[in-house]
Amino acid sequence: MGKITGFMEYERNEKKRVAPLLRIKNFDEFYVPLTDSERKEQAARCMNCGVPFCQSGMVLGGMMTGCPLNNLIPEWNDAIYNDNLENALSRLLKTNNFPEFTGRVCPALCEAACVNGRDGKSVTCHDNELYIIETAYKNGLIKPNPPKVRSGKKVAVIGSGPSGLAACDCLNKRGHLVTVFEKNDRIGGLLMYGIPNMKLDKSVIERKIAIMREEGIEFKVNADVGNTVDAKEILNEFDAVILCCGANEARDIKVSGRESEGVYFAVDFLTANTKSLLNSGFADKKYVDTKDKNVVIVGGGDTGNDCLGTCIRHGAKSVIQLEMMPKPPEKRTENNAWPEFPRILKTDYGQEEAIAVFGRDPRIYQTTVKEIISEKGKLKAIKTVKVEFIDGKLTEIENSERVIDADIMIIAAGFVGTKKYLPEAFGVELTQRNVVKTDENKFVTNVPKVFAAGDMHIGQSLVVRAIAEGRKCAKEVDRFLMGYTNMI
Repeated sequence: MGKITGFMEYERNEKKRVAPLLRIKNFDEFYVPLTDSERKEQAARCMNCGVPFCQSGMVLGGMMTGCPLNNLIPEWNDAIYNDNLENALSRLLKTNNFPEFTGRVCPALCEAACVNGRDGKSVTCHDNELYIIETAYKNGLIKPNPPKVRSGKKVAVIGSGPSGLAACDCLNKRGHLVTVFEKNDRIGGLLMYGIPNMKLDKSVIERKIAIMREEGIEFKVNADVGNTVDAKEILNEFDAVILCCGANEARDIKVSGRESEGVYFAVDFLTANTKSLLNSGFADKKYVDTKDKNVVIVGGGDTGNDCLGTCIRHGAKSVIQLEMMPKPPEKRTENNAWPEFPRILKTDYGQEEAIAVFGRDPRIYQTTVKEIISEKGKLKAIKTVKVEFIDGKLTEIENSERVIDADIMIIAAGFVGTKKYLPEAFGVELTQRNVVKTDENKFVTNVPKVFAAGDMHIGQSLVVRAIAEGRKCAKEVDRFLMGYTNMI
């Protein structure tokens, strides 16, 4: 514990955001870091509380609270305060392969469980984590470190999202020969194309991938296993195979007019946007241009928020977010006590920008789409209806229909499991939830030497949970290959 009274002396001080009306002019990251001395004060707020719920990674009230990676948060907070960056980095990398990713996109489950947050404001664990890794890069502490001894065992990882990258990184460090197959034209999966650039600049991913290449990992892009690449050939060539292809089967809405031109899934919308940005700075026009358009986003979660921020940056005339659930409370309720994850109202960067641009919160609660109205096959308007849950059943409220002008509708209603063609190519069984079937807390499938991890295994979740999945799966694969494992 760096400073015994730090949590009483210093107030919480988060990194600043560029003002909304300025940051929407581009797709750059918009956070302004604190100074080194300010960051030390924030690290000093860590109480070394004896039972660090921040690193617990528990499921309480049906939601994860505390870090799923069991990050050693009090230890590296203490190291920051005591100016021991190398020690802080060592403790951070012991549990997290990619703090440069989680430090940007994780919803900070650790902070939700921070003891300081029980009666006050939690420690800025999320910001402290990013400070450690970015300062380490700045100071030249992050360098390729290939294994000195190779096992001779070959592992194929299908998919290069956070779980696939975590699995391949761990197995490569163990000395196995790892090849990653990615169906897209760039490595990163969800990190590359599912998260917009202003939230996670793609140079951050490319910086890490370059190091992993130097450490001996082979990456193959435009390699769609089960389609353009034969699954049987992979089974014959490799000693183990890990499926990490995500849960990217988008949830659709079944209403009249669904086939109208101008209706897009969020994952397709975000992917096209990032590809066009990276390939040509939008000059190729191969993205959904929302300039001067009325946009309706179906879904009020993180993905919907990312779509919202993207639309605003392209100059949308108006943007509305439809959310089926009631508006959350602004403070914890009695049945949502600490250290459960707080189910409270969250105004994210996209909503903040919409308020600045349009003068109002874009979210409309307890509302869903009843009909898509088109003219000559092209989207013209959306008919909505208010809904409520009665005895657990979604019920429409009478006389609550409303027609909203819409040129573009984006469906950000989540996902319903993995796409089936790849599991079918390997003969892997799926559950009723359309994710890969394994024994509880295990990763091996019904097919010998084929494993699964990440969203493809547990369903749609968080980047930090996907990394944890990849690490655990790598340990099981290592034991399978070697007969034992010394991986953490």
